[in-house]
Amino acid sequence: MWILHFLPESLILFVTTALLLAGIVTTTISFLPVLAQYRTPTQVLGIALLVVGVYLRGGLSIEMEWRERVAEMEQKVAEAQAQSQKVNETVKTRVVTKTQVIRTRGENIVKYVDREVIKYDTKFAPGGQCELPREFVKAINDAAEAPK
Repeated sequence: MWILHFLPESLILFVTTALLLAGIVTTTISFLPVLAQYRTPTQVLGIALLVVGVYLRGGLSIEMEWRERVAEMEQKVAEAQAQSQKVNETVKTRVVTKTQVIRTRGENIVKYVDREVIKYDTKFAPGGQCELPREFVKAINDAAEAPK
């Protein structure tokens, strides 16, 4: 019922109620002996008004039901967005923390390697064998591992 989107709800409710009441009154009046010669047209008009009133009232009730469902879904979407914001903040905090841990760990390993290389740098003879100490190899391997 596309027309229900353009008219205010109170106007539609008033019109449908008026049509139903007019249909009931017209159908009831058609049985009066005063209108005996107009009985058939009055009954047809009364039944037509009843049918149109019931049809519009049903359309209105379905429209209101759908509007309630849409409102519920909009509320659920708003709640989901709020919850998503909370989760996003948590994830962002975790990422920043992990990034800081990785940087700190990397800086510590670089400092350690620099400190250890200086110890062994003086032992290197020109043209001689270059032995890497175990600590240096362990530091390089530790740097390649994923943070715990």
